[in-house]
Amino acid sequence: RMNISKILIIRFSSIGDIILASYLSRCVRLAYPDAQIDFLLRKDFAELVKYNPHISNVIEFDTSTNFKGLRKLANRIKEEKYDTVIDIHNSLRSRFIRLTSGAEHKFSIKKRTIARFCLINFHWNFFNTVVPNAQKYLECALSLSVKDDGKGLDIFISDEISSKISDKLNGLQLNKYKVIIGAAPSAKHNTKKWLADRYIKLFVRMINEHHAFVMVFGGKEDKFETDQIVFSINEIVGRKAAINFAGEFSLLENAAAFDSCNVVVTNDTGLMHLASARQRKVVAIFGPTVKEFGFFPFRTENIVVERNNLNCRPCTHIGSEECPKKHFKCMNDISTDDVYKSVLNILNIKTN
Repeated sequence: RMNISKILIIRFSSIGDIILASYLSRCVRLAYPDAQIDFLLRKDFAELVKYNPHISNVIEFDTSTNFKGLRKLANRIKEEKYDTVIDIHNSLRSRFIRLTSGAEHKFSIKKRTIARFCLINFHWNFFNTVVPNAQKYLECALSLSVKDDGKGLDIFISDEISSKISDKLNGLQLNKYKVIIGAAPSAKHNTKKWLADRYIKLFVRMINEHHAFVMVFGGKEDKFETDQIVFSINEIVGRKAAINFAGEFSLLENAAAFDSCNVVVTNDTGLMHLASARQRKVVAIFGPTVKEFGFFPFRTENIVVERNNLNCRPCTHIGSEECPKKHFKCMNDISTDDVYKSVLNILNIKTN
């Protein structure tokens, strides 16, 4: 094993990727228990690693400072004299930091961009094996004798946040219900969203047939569409059986609220990885993206609902604003019944 005492991990964004990186930071800590392990990320995502005991220092990058700020950050990193830099972003900015760091050992993620390009554009599949992104991150550190510990993702929450959310949810009297469902029906890109009316039908059915309560999550930008979903659910069932927390909670508060959920039903989003990191049961709905890209739920009990028989899929690796074929079959062909059965399956609820 190398004589290493000062390590920098770089992953600027975004929610899912930073949560996936928790697996790497824990495995590095296990291999180097006495090392200084710092994590560099964008300021707006810093809370995701704030309480991680495997990380010594969190270094925040304010992207509004542009190249001047990047150069200042690079100088700061160089002055720190890291002996090892693990760049799991491998973007222009992270490469600049890595290459100017002065570190003796520099590693970066292999993104398999050519294989991804061929799969999206020509539907030629050169992925010999499906490697989850969390494990692609670990690949960067294998020559440092860092090993897979066999565990999943981490997200650490302060006692203060836990008690705040606990107090908030106590008012809902969740113990009255048989099933508590967490829902993340939004996404940054439209093609990653399963249809809102099907989410409504799904949750109405769970409420009426299985005495469920639904908590909806998302960011401030999701509030309008999630308000409509929650309003429709409550209107149809004739009582308050769903509540919208979109835009109300920080990411760590979201994570704490997930702890009260028996299952989280979600699109392919950062909140899916947040639920995975809290070891929730996850039912994930995938449209234009596929498992080869490495973003399926990682090491938590999960069911992915997708349409594997479409020759136009995948059409993107991050989602897009509209279906290039205009038919949106990857989501349109997933029925309410498909997801309903998956929810019952993962909850071990038997039907007659």
